[in-house]
Amino acid sequence: MKMRIVADSSANLLEMKDVEFASVPVHIIVGERDYADTAEIDLAAYQQHLREYKGKTTTAAPSPGEWEEAFGDADVIFCLTLTGAMSGTHNSAVIAGESYESEHPGAKVYVLDSLSTGPEIYLLAEKTRELILAGMEPEKIYEEIRAYHQTTHLYFSLASVDNFAKNGRVSHVIAKGIGLMGIRIVGTASPEGTLDFKGKCRGDKKALALILEKMKELGYKGGRVVIAHNQNEEAALQLKMRIEELFGFFNGVIHPERALCCYYAEPGSVMVGFEA
Repeated sequence: MKMRIVADSSANLLEMKDVEFASVPVHIIVGERDYADTAEIDLAAYQQHLREYKGKTTTAAPSPGEWEEAFGDADVIFCLTLTGAMSGTHNSAVIAGESYESEHPGAKVYVLDSLSTGPEIYLLAEKTRELILAGMEPEKIYEEIRAYHQTTHLYFSLASVDNFAKNGRVSHVIAKGIGLMGIRIVGTASPEGTLDFKGKCRGDKKALALILEKMKELGYKGGRVVIAHNQNEEAALQLKMRIEELFGFFNGVIHPERALCCYYAEPGSVMVGFEA
């Protein structure tokens, strides 16, 4: 039985060791340019274009066809998606799964709405990989992933909200003020899969302290952590050090964001997925 993990590109994953894996690109539209979030994208040029472009920008979900192509010829697919509350990505994956099952009798596509993005999806993918390698049956794997999902969380520190302004989510006046004053917006993914802003801090030090405080409030005791950053490895390493000071070790990884996460978590931003 061939099993495959498929996630959209917000997971910041391009490959996984010892299991079949595929990433489906979310699209970022900047003027007339459509950036597909793939391994081939020039992230530096893409982010420069975003900074310089003054018009409206937006994101677009992968098509059902892009999802189906990523399913390959697997018998069982575990599909992990960006929150359905803020993107059509999940709905597109559901349509693709239904089509794939109808065209491949006996195949099964499990589609899980992460209600989140980035590092939290990374955690879900790693847990799925672990269970596949442990030899579990597909239905049991899906049950375990759904249970594990109740223990995972996402927090973030945003250094800018310019792109939120460019796609109409916040006012340009607010966005400009945040950028000029060095303010960090700290927030989380709500249980409903929406953005839940928790506070404003001046600088990384205070923002990271607030994130760590929230992690402990949610019951974090040294579990897995995934830290993604946009040109701010220093802040990511600071958080790693603080976790090590508190718990004696760091059970996790640090990596750069891919294009979709870079769109919302702009340069200087940090995203943290963790299990509690």
